[in-house]
Amino acid sequence: MRLATQLINPFFFWISWIIIPLIMEVIPAIGGFFVLLKGLIHRKKIPVPDRYPEITLIIPVYNSQDSLEGCIRSVNDSDYPNRCINVFLVNNQGKDDSFEVYTKCQEKYSDLRMQWLNAMQGKSRALNLAIYNSEGKYIIHIDSDGILEPTALSRMVCRFEADTSVNCMTGTILTIPEQIEAYRTWKSRFLRKLEFTEYAQAFLAGRNYASEFNAIYTLSGAFSGFRKSALRGSWLYNTDTICEDTEITFQMKYIQHQVVKICEDAIFFVGPIENMDKLYTQRQRWQRGSLEVARMFPQSKLQPFRMFRDTNVKTLMYDHTFAFPRIIWYLALIYLMFIGYSGKVVLVSTGLIMLFYVLCGYLYFLISQKLLEDFHKIRKYYLKQWWVIAFLPLFNLLVFFIRFAGIINSIHTNSAWKTSTLSEENTAFRSTVRRDAGHVIRVVRTFRNYVNEPEEKEAYESHS
Repeated sequence: MRLATQLINPFFFWISWIIIPLIMEVIPAIGGFFVLLKGLIHRKKIPVPDRYPEITLIIPVYNSQDSLEGCIRSVNDSDYPNRCINVFLVNNQGKDDSFEVYTKCQEKYSDLRMQWLNAMQGKSRALNLAIYNSEGKYIIHIDSDGILEPTALSRMVCRFEADTSVNCMTGTILTIPEQIEAYRTWKSRFLRKLEFTEYAQAFLAGRNYASEFNAIYTLSGAFSGFRKSALRGSWLYNTDTICEDTEITFQMKYIQHQVVKICEDAIFFVGPIENMDKLYTQRQRWQRGSLEVARMFPQSKLQPFRMFRDTNVKTLMYDHTFAFPRIIWYLALIYLMFIGYSGKVVLVSTGLIMLFYVLCGYLYFLISQKLLEDFHKIRKYYLKQWWVIAFLPLFNLLVFFIRFAGIINSIHTNSAWKTSTLSEENTAFRSTVRRDAGHVIRVVRTFRNYVNEPEEKEAYESHS
């Protein structure tokens, strides 16, 4: 009996603690590395069309006065001919001086055709208004707080022109290295470097791998393109969700039956995250939006049994359904030591899991730097961050807990871009603790007075 116990305990330990992460994340990541490696080996050069087609570029604007000129300048400085670009700047009821910035840019970049439109509240409505007024063969939208890499538009259009079966495409999103290095303290730069490497590996490796199987979960809201005929045939952007980019992706795949791809060498740069409050609200908003979108589509398309052949279902299952078991799994670290496992075994096994994740990170690092060969400056910066990759698993763990908080918060809140920051929730938590503690103290005090009063009265009478 003792022998059986000795054999069974380690078996269940390694099954629950090591094998599950291996099956769910590590093995697919290693498999993805070889798929991407094969794709790199057989990668074909995309031909340049004899004549560039006309495109509509949509830029939603909301309080963007500080970044708007840089965005417009990047469009003007791109290698795509200005005569082939129609730019719609769609104002989403902003309160700043973005329009004055736009008028100055009209004078400065006079050969770039630009129009200013005013839309009702909501990014989705702003995008739809521009789509209705669009011209040309392709519709591409970018955020107003970022800048295009000079060849991004031409690379995306060339990819569309080379493959007529593809009607929807997302670009690669990276954060701006110069803005990362502008932060004074190493701690501030370190957080932004983690974000930079996370974006690089998520798009250059993660979404590139998903693209091989038509399994991209989200067409990036910051930079995506569509063949106009396909987008006009859809229901356009949904105005009832904060995650309109995920909704249009699901719509294209499940309703329009379109192939969704990534143009990994079309790069759009966004500013790094300002602080932990912004990271907290951003990732919670993504999580809540993902849940909203899942509820909008026929549940027959999102059944659990499809998780091994539908990456969208797998993502939903892993991010949402498995979130609660994962929390329990993390808390089991402490529990394991109470049921007889030594602290050394728990630490070694946890370290082993982390090593697996780090290994996967460096495998994807090799792929990502290879895909950046045409971009010497950004590739050089990315290679300098080789040491940051080792810390990505811890960053991803932090992000998981933030997204888990998003699941909890979505239970009792409506769809809204405005969500509580980490600081606001911390203040509310402390206030609640103080209030609840005050209730407990008052109850204890009342009970103590009730118990002590007869004793005090009896002591007074005996003294008299």
